[in-house]
Amino acid sequence: MPIPDFIRELRRHVGHDPLWLSGVSAVVVDDTGRVLLTHRADTHEWAVVSGVLEPGEQPARAIVREIVEETGTHAEVLRLTSVDVTPMITYPNGDRTHYLDVCFLARHLSGEPHPADDENTAVAWFAPDELPASLAATSRLRIDKALRDDPRAWYRT
Repeated sequence: MPIPDFIRELRRHVGHDPLWLSGVSAVVVDDTGRVLLTHRADTHEWAVVSGVLEPGEQPARAIVREIVEETGTHAEVLRLTSVDVTPMITYPNGDRTHYLDVCFLARHLSGEPHPADDENTAVAWFAPDELPASLAATSRLRIDKALRDDPRAWYRT
């Protein structure tokens, strides 16, 4: 679902005026340390999995839901990695939004990644030192913060 119903209702009242929303994102890594990225249908950029918190939803639960909805995979949250405010984002339809983004490091548990919704045209694994040139700037920042240390070290037992 690209635009949650509660945001559609807000947009009926405020049009394209800026909204302040809470978002979640995840740097999902596999057991080799690769990062899972989605290729967004709206911006045509690669990005980490992200989404909007539904009213009353807990951030860690929201990102686990988003990972399933966007990539068809299951992951577990390992830790909080950053809380940032995005620059103003203007979507192709003219909507403008700032997000307070809560980002997590997550470990892939199961499932073969694929575009599981209409928000993304592709889903793929990338080595941290071979990220695509068309990676969204906000995603690059989130990946840098999440992987300050060896990403495989975060879930070794």
